[in-house]
Amino acid sequence: MASTRSDCFLLLHPDDDVAICRSPAEAGTAWRVPGGGELATRMAIDLGHKLAVKSIPAGAPVRKYGQIIGCATEPIEPGELVHTHNLGVGEFTRDYQFATETPPTPTPDHPRSFLGYRRSDGRAATRNYIGIISTVNCSATSSKYIARRFDDSVLADYPNIDGVVALAHKGGCAMEYGGVDHRQLARVLAGFARHPNIAAYLIVGLGCETAQASFLEETHGLVQLALPGRAEAPLPLIMNIQDEGGVQRTVDRGVGVLREMLPEVNNVQREPVPVSELILGNECGGSDGASGVTANPALGYASDLLVAQGGTAILAEMPEIYGGEHLLTRRAVSREVGEKLIERIRWWEDYASRFDAHIDNNPSVGNKRGGLTTIFEKSLGAIAKGGTTALRAVYEYAEPVREKGLVVMDTPGYDPASVTGMIAGGANIVVFTTGRGSCFGCKPVPSIKVATNTPMFERMRDDMDVNAGRVLEGDSTEDVGREIFEKIIAVASGEKTKSEAQGIGDEEFCPWTSGPVF
Repeated sequence: MASTRSDCFLLLHPDDDVAICRSPAEAGTAWRVPGGGELATRMAIDLGHKLAVKSIPAGAPVRKYGQIIGCATEPIEPGELVHTHNLGVGEFTRDYQFATETPPTPTPDHPRSFLGYRRSDGRAATRNYIGIISTVNCSATSSKYIARRFDDSVLADYPNIDGVVALAHKGGCAMEYGGVDHRQLARVLAGFARHPNIAAYLIVGLGCETAQASFLEETHGLVQLALPGRAEAPLPLIMNIQDEGGVQRTVDRGVGVLREMLPEVNNVQREPVPVSELILGNECGGSDGASGVTANPALGYASDLLVAQGGTAILAEMPEIYGGEHLLTRRAVSREVGEKLIERIRWWEDYASRFDAHIDNNPSVGNKRGGLTTIFEKSLGAIAKGGTTALRAVYEYAEPVREKGLVVMDTPGYDPASVTGMIAGGANIVVFTTGRGSCFGCKPVPSIKVATNTPMFERMRDDMDVNAGRVLEGDSTEDVGREIFEKIIAVASGEKTKSEAQGIGDEEFCPWTSGPVF
């Protein structure tokens, strides 16, 4: 027989039409509603799913977080499950205001530092990798062959090198030369080549592809790599398989070049670096109904702590800002910044319409199984990762991030493509929240996993770094946020994440291309 409980649901805002299930509740469970009275569930409701707390007429807006997450597609009675069978996106007008609620810049309690690598150009690294950058899919296998020759047995003599990573992808040709996709791919490749976590690199091409390595040289100023103390000619930055005489010769030469790099790349030591030099890439994937209640707000609190230290937090995944963008425009430092955000939202609406699609297609099967119903609901929870500070800039995909504070980068919601863009833009640490259980890694940058709920954390302890599900059990968002912030500093200082300990991150390099393939 179901019991009366006061802790099984959580009302997030006084204006909400739904409460969130904190732990599985069977049909007939009576909930002591805040403010008095009881409400019985009409059916079993799982963790993260929504319970109607009042009568909602068909067509009426439904609120969660105090914001509209969609409209009822049929009458909903108190105690009913609210999900895909009775809630749809609907239409509502967002009230765009610009720079009307810009918060003041926060200040830290005391300056913090981490142990990082200081590069010759002054930038700070959290890891020390060698990269093999493939210009086109046709050189992907050759790049991987080179990387495989530098396994743990070889690198054991070079303890300060975290690894040799092949940055291979599926594109690089059959696109307009100098067009949007070509320029965007070049931004990504150059961003990784210049990334502080990449101490040295080779670029490996086929030779006849659209994404010519020479284009990278011309448009991004990449130059031949000359290691200090070498009297002879500099090592080659670029190798084309067709010029080298085939795959095996390319691999052999690449291996020889990298072997010469190893001693110099290994010749680094960690030193104290201000936390202000961290650029945090915020990502959520495999989200559930608890994401916007536990892990994302806690990460937002950690983002605020980082911004207070003078650091940078990137909020990405533009389709998962959709429906909550009006809350960010208010926090923009200027009308120009807010309008740039809306311009990118409009681009995504147009982009989806070209394929007869809708941005509400974004919530995945797993998202819905975890309690998320509409893109508006997902977005309102996702933007919590950005915390509460002022929005200082909006960047194109993979554009170098130069502004301190909270910024937005226009990326897809697809996790590998999104994180690839943020790393290309300069992110030197990533925090990834997940409710269903993502196992994402992203060499050459560490990825910290934050679980949104305790059952998944317990089930996937080998993959999760922090359990934010404790918020549903009574711990404060601030306490979990501080734990995430301290984990960021520890990992930036060299502590391995769970994904790094398992060697995950070689296959997640995924440059986004949005245009036609010819």
